[in-house]
Amino acid sequence: MHPTIRHLTFDCTGDPYDLAQFWSALLGKPLADDDKPGDPEALIADPDGGPGLLFVRVTEGKTAKNRVHLDLRPTGRTRAEEVARALSLGARQLADHTRPDGRGWVTLADPEGNEFCMERGDRD
Repeated sequence: MHPTIRHLTFDCTGDPYDLAQFWSALLGKPLADDDKPGDPEALIADPDGGPGLLFVRVTEGKTAKNRVHLDLRPTGRTRAEEVARALSLGARQLADHTRPDGRGWVTLADPEGNEFCMERGDRD
């Protein structure tokens, strides 16, 4: 028997509920019914059975690049459309590594500074 990944946990210095709302909107997955603003943690459960995203309040701020990050692949949108949508939700663009042939990725940060990458979409 081997363990399974239950949650990917994000530390945040702000309200975990606010950061979870960003990721909920970006990924189109709902927050847990019992989460509310001001809670010390908030959860986005994957209805398809994958690991949840857990957001936990911590006192220390982020000081270095993430050692682990999410690589996202847009479905139903191009990479550029998904990057624009992420920016409209509160993300920041950090770098564009798109190659002339369309391969590559765009590095973004969520409102707490956690990096994630947007890869080529299924419409690119």
